[in-house]
Parts: sequence; structure tokens; C-alpha cells
Amino acid sequence: MRRQVNLRQVEAFKAVIERGTVSAAADALFVSQPAVSKLLANLEDDCDLKLFERVRGKLAPTRHGMRLYAEIDRVFSGLRQVEHAIASIHRDDQKQLTVGVLQALSGSFINRVVKSFLRIHPDVMITIHTRDSPFLAEWLSTQQIDVGLISSIVDNPYIERDTLIEHPLICVLPPGHHLCSKPVIDISDLNEEDFITFPESTLTRQRVDALFEQNAVRPRIVMQASTAPTICEAVAAGIGVSLVHPLFTDGVKERLVLRRFTPSTPFSFQLCRNRSSNNVQLVDDFLREAKRVSDETSKELMMGS
Repeated sequence: MRRQVNLRQVEAFKAVIERGTVSAAADALFVSQPAVSKLLANLEDDCDLKLFERVRGKLAPTRHGMRLYAEIDRVFSGLRQVEHAIASIHRDDQKQLTVGVLQALSGSFINRVVKSFLRIHPDVMITIHTRDSPFLAEWLSTQQIDVGLISSIVDNPYIERDTLIEHPLICVLPPGHHLCSKPVIDISDLNEEDFITFPESTLTRQRVDALFEQNAVRPRIVMQASTAPTICEAVAAGIGVSLVHPLFTDGVKERLVLRRFTPSTPFSFQLCRNRSSNNVQLVDDFLREAKRVSDETSKELMMGS
């Protein structure tokens, strides 16, 4: 008789999918790596489903695993909204700002922006939601968030947007790859190379696919993943190479080889707000700080190119 799946197993499974590795999931849950591995094993036994495969020492979610994650993510999204509503009731007297960010910007970049903003508004409580661009765009249009930092173009007359951190895509390689000897990777170098990419629905994937088509280059797509950390971890593991914005390598770049890529392919993020936002002054100040940090980050990226 199957045991009932418990919440701790679900949390461990969700953390591994979103963080990309068991070690990162263990850090997020404040437990040991063996504890996370045991929770995953018990979950697979209780579900009677194979949720992960081991690829070159790394866990990669199976089709069943990604299907289960999609259902779990919907449930947790609903719970987050309930938690947000409860927190709002308890903090009616405190000013609040809700920001949605892409996973790629959820590290050092957004932390620098928040730290700078809180120097101006120390009495404000900021809530950060990390999701994919389509979800953030929808939440922005329905005013569930005040500010959105996304990668896709938002076509909505009620949403204002500014371009942030424009920088050409770079080629990321695993250490020891035969292309590491080249200071600049030409698109022709990627023909028939094992390639890791984003899903077809993403702007990054669409631009890269169009570039390959225009130049008659056909890499071998060996893996696709919806989050930048997962792609960079896969490259570091030697599964293949990829083309990414430099910010996508945040926290992983020490284990990757980064190379300039030709033809130059600019990529940027969008800083968005709803025209009818209630927190006008707070949003204005947050946008100003985000743009300032963006300018600083762009200069740092250019110096590192």
C-alpha cells in the first residue's frame, strides 16, 4: 500500500527543480544533501514514478517529473497569494511594494536594487516573486505586482516599460571543451555541437533559433530547460554549450568558460510597471534605483567583455 506523499517531500522536489542541484536545494531548505536525496527517493517510491534521471552525475527531471512540478507550482502559487493576502491584512499600516523578477535577475542584481531602495524608504516592506516572464506580465496587468523585471516584450497599452542591461549574448562552455581555445566563438563553430537551450516559448530561444536559421547552422539540441541556473549547471557538467546573457551566469561563472560570440546578438531585460499602480511614488523610486543599478551593471559587464 502506497504511503501518502508529505509536504516535506514536495518541498524538496520543488527546490531541486528550481535550484538545479541537490546541494542548492539542501541550502535553501536548511538540511543536508543526504536528507534531500532521501526525501526525493521516498517521493518516487510513494508516487511510483521516476521523477529524475542521473546525467553525468547531475539530476535531470524526467517528463513525469516536469509534469508533476507544473501541478505543484500551481498549488504553491495559490498558497503564496493567500499568504500575501494574510500578510497584507496584518501589515495594513506598513507601506509595501511587490516586485516580480526573472530567476536570472533574482540574485545579486535585485539585491543591489532593493538595498539601494531601502536606504531611501527604510519603512517599506518589499515582497519579491520569482517567476517566468509570461506569469510576471500577467500579474503586472492584473496589478498583483507593482514592478516586473522580465525578458519578453509586453504588448499592453496599460504597461510602461524601459530597457535594462542590454548586452550581447555570450557563449558558455564547459572547462576543457575543444572550443575553449578560441577567444571568440563564431556561430559556425556551433554547427553540430551539443547545445543546451531554453524552451521554444522564450524570447531567448526564439532569437537564437532565428540566428541559427539565418546562418544555416544546426547544432544538436541535447537539452532544454526553463531556468538559467539549470542551463548553466548543465553546461558546467559538460552536457553541452549554450548562448546566454552574461547575467544568467551569476553564481556559476567560476565553473564555466565564457567567450564573446559573433555575430553580436544584443539581449536586454524589460523594467515594467502598470500605469494605474497605486504605489506611484514607491514605484517611481524603485524604478529609478533599478535603472541606476542597471547602468552600473552594464558598465561592469562591458569591462568584463
